[in-house]
Amino acid sequence: MTINNLAEDLLLKVKKGEDTEALENEIAGLSLEQLKSELNNDILKKAFWINCYNAYYQILRKRTQLIAPEVYTEKAIKVAGESFSLDEMEHGILRKYRIKISLGYLPNIFAAPLIKSLAVAKIDYRIHFALNCGAKSCPPIAFYKTDSLEQQLDMATLSLLEGETEVFYDRMEIHTTSLMSWYRGDFNGEKGVKAILEEKLEIPTKGFKMIYKPYSWEDDLHDFI
Repeated sequence: MTINNLAEDLLLKVKKGEDTEALENEIAGLSLEQLKSELNNDILKKAFWINCYNAYYQILRKRTQLIAPEVYTEKAIKVAGESFSLDEMEHGILRKYRIKISLGYLPNIFAAPLIKSLAVAKIDYRIHFALNCGAKSCPPIAFYKTDSLEQQLDMATLSLLEGETEVFYDRMEIHTTSLMSWYRGDFNGEKGVKAILEEKLEIPTKGFKMIYKPYSWEDDLHDFI
C-alpha cells in the first residue's frame, strides 16, 4: 500500500464514521525518508496532503472540539513521526510556505526546514477549491487520486466557480468567491482572477468590477461528494 493509499483510506473511514486510530498510527509511524521518497513530485504531494487535510480537519473537530483559530494552528497531527498543524499542511506545504495573511504574495522566510523540504515546487491555485475547513462556503470533500488529480482539480475548480460566480451586466460587476481575494497572489492577482474566470466560465471580464462574496463560516461538517 502506498502512502497516498493510506491518506485515501483514512478519508474514507472518516466519511463512513469508522474508527481511524489504526490508520492514524500507520501514517504517524511512517519514516520521514519514506515520506519524502514516495512523495517525490507535486502530483503525489498534492493528493496526499489534500486528503490528509480534509480527513484530519474532520477528526480534530470531532475528537478535540477545537475551533478556529486553534484547530488550524495546533500541531496535533502526526505524520512520519513529526507533528503538523493544518496551517502547515495548507500554507506551508501545499502553498509553498506562503505567509497566511499576505494574500499569497509573500513567502515565509522563517519556515521550518522540514516544511520547505516537503513543500510543492509550484503553487497550484486549484487547491483552494479542494480543501475543506468545515464551513458552508467551503468546497465539498472529494477523494483525490494521483492518476486523475489534474482532472479532479479542474472539475472542483469549475464546480465551485460555477456555483459562486454571478455576472451583473447592468452594473458591470462580477461577484465570485472570496477565496480568490484572500489568496489573490496564488491566482496572479486580479488580472489572473479575471483570466481564470474567462477561461473556466467563458464570461467577459474586461471593464467589470470584481466583488468578492462574504464567506459563510457556518458549520457544515461531513460535506462529502
